[in-house]
Amino acid sequence: MASGNGPGQTQMLEGKALLDRARALSNRSEDEIARACGYVGPSGRVLRKSFYRALVAAKGYALPSAPTPGHSGLKGRQADFRTRVHGNGNLLIGNAYTRRLGLQPGQEFRIEIHQETRSIWLMPLDSSSMQDSQG
Repeated sequence: MASGNGPGQTQMLEGKALLDRARALSNRSEDEIARACGYVGPSGRVLRKSFYRALVAAKGYALPSAPTPGHSGLKGRQADFRTRVHGNGNLLIGNAYTRRLGLQPGQEFRIEIHQETRSIWLMPLDSSSMQDSQG
């Protein structure tokens, strides 16, 4: 039985229906086939892993601890608390972290460098601290 992936969106096909639709669209790209079979998340991103797992299951192969298509128990990509300095010297933190801290677009910070611990601290600027630093 197919499970839904959001209001007004296509059902995620499984079993024979999935194989038939994928076969009928075999001249298209993998992402187009996955979309046409309903493997699209709420953000519009193609759920490739769920799609491939469903294809394997439809072919009759049992996968260990296979989640229900589209419901892996995870909430999208997970932050892994790692980053690297880019070639241009920039260091990207990413929205997974800013969202966890409840930071808002336009919010400003003072950057503090702590040589002894080789750490960088972002200190939120509020209206009173901004006035203190300006006057």
